Amino acid sequence: MFKTLLIFLCLLGLANVAKAADHLLYFEAQGIIGYSSELNKAIFYSMNPEAEMQKPSLGFDYIKRFSGEMGDVATLAIQGRLALTVDAENGNRVKLEPQIYNAYLRVKTPGPYVWIGHNRPAFGLSSYFDSHGLLLRTLAIQGFGYDRDWGVGLYKDFSWGDIFTSVTTGSGMPVLFKGGNYMATARASYGVLSQENMNLGFSLGYGKTLDTMGYDLRDSEPRQMALAGVDFTFLRNNFEHRFDFLGGKWLGEKTYAVFYRFGVNLDQEGRFKIEAQPTWWKFGEETNYQLSLCFSVLATSNLTIRLGYTYDHDANDNRIVLQLYYYQPVSWLSKLAEKFKNKGGD
Repeated sequence: MFKTLLIFLCLLGLANVAKAADHLLYFEAQGIIGYSSELNKAIFYSMNPEAEMQKPSLGFDYIKRFSGEMGDVATLAIQGRLALTVDAENGNRVKLEPQIYNAYLRVKTPGPYVWIGHNRPAFGLSSYFDSHGLLLRTLAIQGFGYDRDWGVGLYKDFSWGDIFTSVTTGSGMPVLFKGGNYMATARASYGVLSQENMNLGFSLGYGKTLDTMGYDLRDSEPRQMALAGVDFTFLRNNFEHRFDFLGGKWLGEKTYAVFYRFGVNLDQEGRFKIEAQPTWWKFGEETNYQLSLCFSVLATSNLTIRLGYTYDHDANDNRIVLQLYYYQPVSWLSKLAEKFKNKGGD
């Protein structure tokens, strides 16, 4: 965690070289409670106790833009939380854990955008689809890659799509160096989702990556990664289709994984949604599949309620999870900044 905080401070130092244009601060709170038939008891996480995703937490999301004479030049994004872990598998052991999720500085250059810090690697659906607040899991969150990783990335938008490359530590949430671990990835896509309602991407990845779960290192020996993937998103009327596939080697084992997510917005405003997702994978000699269903309601402009069900074939587990997710802008920050700005002008 010390390395993570050190890099976070370095990003703040880099950001101070620019002139601040505007900033936003959001308050984030999450409540999770569920039931696992395998454990036959209540659980307070959606996936497992070690994972960083979906557990009771309080946090913030800070975004700051910097400008120069030619307009916006950089963006700083910091998202952190204090998460509560209740380990139902080990006597309901409780611990509090600080987490840094987003922590990157993105700079606009004459060519591509360049980011440095903790951000999404350039591989698969997770490279552009932010699902950190959702109950349904992408392949990266499921353990086949990293939803966020420490390193650098470059991406460029075109009229026909985009190109994205990144070189990261291959360690996920923590900053770890264990005998040459790294991950190099690239993704090229066709289609502009915001304009054409579709995007088709092709990804490649190579490196030596570490087996981590949340901030826990499960194996200190870097293992080979050599993956190729294809992902597809198609939005039409009130229907959403998302597909992601990868194959090759992950953590030194022959790996194949695929999921398809089908969503229906039940009203025009998108306040009610139901989603279904089958996921299948083969990792070494292990083969498994999961069936998931999620119903979400936007109760207010700041509060989303989700109810999810997942069946895990290998564990023979039926799991039901209720999530309350609260995300609200903190308006007093902008007022305070404007006040100090006015005083400085005087």
